[in-house]
Amino acid sequence: MYLIITRAFPPELGGMQSLMWGLSNELSKNFMIKVFADYIEGHKDFDGQASFSIERVGGIKFLRKIRKAQLIDEVSKEKNIEGIIADHWKSLELLKSNKKKYCLIHGKEINHPKGGRLNNRILKVLNNVEKVVANSIFTKNLAIEIGVNEEKIVVINPGTFPIKEPNKTSLEKVESLLKIKSPRLITVSRFDKRKNHEKVIMAIRNLKQIYPNIVYICIGHGDEEENIKKLVVELDLSSQVMFFKDISDDLKNSLLAKSDIFVMPSIIYKSSVEGFGIAYVESAQYGVPSLGGKDGGASDAISHDKTGLICDGNNLDEIYSSLNSMIENKKYLELGKNAKEYVSKFHWEKIIEEYKKILN
Repeated sequence: MYLIITRAFPPELGGMQSLMWGLSNELSKNFMIKVFADYIEGHKDFDGQASFSIERVGGIKFLRKIRKAQLIDEVSKEKNIEGIIADHWKSLELLKSNKKKYCLIHGKEINHPKGGRLNNRILKVLNNVEKVVANSIFTKNLAIEIGVNEEKIVVINPGTFPIKEPNKTSLEKVESLLKIKSPRLITVSRFDKRKNHEKVIMAIRNLKQIYPNIVYICIGHGDEEENIKKLVVELDLSSQVMFFKDISDDLKNSLLAKSDIFVMPSIIYKSSVEGFGIAYVESAQYGVPSLGGKDGGASDAISHDKTGLICDGNNLDEIYSSLNSMIENKKYLELGKNAKEYVSKFHWEKIIEEYKKILN
C-alpha cells in the first residue's frame, strides 16, 4: 500500500487538485492506496464515489500539518506500507516515518534563494527522499540550481484525462455569443502577474488594427482582475476582450473548443514561476495550439513551431509578432492539428507508467 499526502484535492478546483486526483485515481488501479487530504466543505459526496480510501484532516493550517504527520506516522508502522507520496515538500517536513518517500515538485514552491532559511528547509526534505518528481525539465534544472541532489530527480509531466466533448447546447451558445468574432484568442488561468494577461492585451491593441474582429476570451479570477479590466477600458478594447468567471466546465470547454489560439506567455514574477502549464495540454486536446513563455516549463507542454510557439513573455514585440505569425494564413489550424495528435503523450494511462517505474 502507498500513502498519498496532499494539501490540494478535489472537490476543490485547481491544477494541483486535478494532478493529485489523477495520480491517486490511476495509482489505485495498480496499488492499494490511502489518501490523506485537507478537509473541504462538501467532501463526503465526492469521497464516497472514489475507489480508494480518503481521510480528511481539518483545523487551522499549522495544527492540520502536525495532525496529518502524526496520522501518517502511525499508519506507516504497518508492514504493508511500501511508501509515502507527497504533493509538496512541506507535506513531508514533519514526518518521522522511515518508509520510502517520494515528493512532487512544481517550480514556484522551491524557487527560493540558495542558502536562505526556506532553501535549507527544502533541501533537508528533498535530499532525504527516495525520488523527487519534477513536473518539467525547467523544474528539474531549478531544483539542481538550489541544491537538490540531481541523482534523486526524475521528470514526469502532469497527466491529463481524455476530454469529454462539450454538449451541443453549450457549443451553440458560444457560437451565438462570438458570432463573427475572429480570430479567437483565449486564456484560462488565475489573474496574476505571472500569467501575463497585461502584455497580451497590449498586443491585442496592435493586432486590432489588422484584425478588427479579433476577440480575447479571459476565463478566471484573481488578484490582478481589476487592474486588467481597467487596462482594457484605457486601451478602448471593451469590444475585443471578454471576461468569464465562475462558469460551468461545459461552458469553459466549449469556449476553448471554439477558440483558435490559447495564449499564456508566462513570465517569472518575483519567486512565482510556471513550472509546467497543464492548461496548454488541455487546450491542445481541443485542437487549439498555444503561445507560451520561455521562462518556465511551457517547453515541456508545447513543441515549438509544431504545436504552438514559445516566446519571451517580457518582450511585447515578440508576443505581438508570434501571435501575428500564428494568425496569418490561419497557421493556427495546422498547429492545432499537430497539437491534438501530440497531446496523447500526456494522457494518464501513459504518464502513470513513469510513476510505476520509480515505485517498482
